[in-house]
Amino acid sequence: MKDKGQIESQILKLQEKYKDSGQDISSYLDGLLYQRYLTYWDYIHLDTLLSLQVPRTHFPDEEIFIMYHQITELYFKLILHEEKQIVDDKSQKESFFIEKLNRINNYYKALISSFSIMIRGMEREQFLQYRMALLPASGFQSAQYRMIELYATPLENLVHASEKNNFSSQDSIETLYENIYWKKGATDIKTGKKTLTLKQFEYRYTPRFIRTAKQLEKNTIYQKYLNLPAKSQHNKALIGALKGMDINANINWPLMHLGSAHRYLNQEDTSIEATGGTNWKEYLPPSFQHVVFFPSLYSKDELNNWGKEWVDHIFNPEKSKS
Repeated sequence: MKDKGQIESQILKLQEKYKDSGQDISSYLDGLLYQRYLTYWDYIHLDTLLSLQVPRTHFPDEEIFIMYHQITELYFKLILHEEKQIVDDKSQKESFFIEKLNRINNYYKALISSFSIMIRGMEREQFLQYRMALLPASGFQSAQYRMIELYATPLENLVHASEKNNFSSQDSIETLYENIYWKKGATDIKTGKKTLTLKQFEYRYTPRFIRTAKQLEKNTIYQKYLNLPAKSQHNKALIGALKGMDINANINWPLMHLGSAHRYLNQEDTSIEATGGTNWKEYLPPSFQHVVFFPSLYSKDELNNWGKEWVDHIFNPEKSKS
């Protein structure tokens, strides 16, 4: 128990803290006196949290599907929380940069290791039935996932692989955004028409994405790294953490989705469309998307073969063994 002197010292510190608030410290002490004891369930809003799962069908496994996606979005929020700190940091300390990147990679590792819930944790027959009640909603519409990319790297690195040579940092944010890679995943290749999934997503989030990209211009995580002193840029731990984030975000995480889609949507003669109408075999493979957040960290061969061995492992397991 603290002695009288320590308590008096703390009261003086509280007086100093609240002196500019316009209220006497005794008012705050009254508030503390009348305040309820905090409980775990109130602090994390447990009852609200557990009420957020609202299935659209009677299939039991749909609740698993909902909860896992909600968990995923919470991890995305954690990743964004760390990315924002990197972007806002003015210290340019390698240790700070590495610590935040390591946290991001730990969040990705948790997501990646838990994805077996989606791959093996639901009955295929149930999934193929309840998914029809979810149209045209799709995980494609995760705004946080797109925000993670915007914080990580300049927009020119997010232009679709087939068109990257046609654009550069000199193009406007709006032009680069119109050619961002993920739009092709929800656009009919033959007709060029956008799916309803993409139309809904653009209507809801395009202003936010454009505004965020402009706020981050010349200040993404990649650009923060490139602006570090030369000695810091060669820090092996920093490079390893950046590469880890790149591989987790742009190879390992999409690969998990690819494995899930392959299990639930692949058939011998044909493939079932994803709920958003995306061509998942074209959209999900890392080597097809070819998104790289930090391209200067890799050799030409590494960039040319980006994600290829992982895709071979899924679609051509015998080839990947050779």
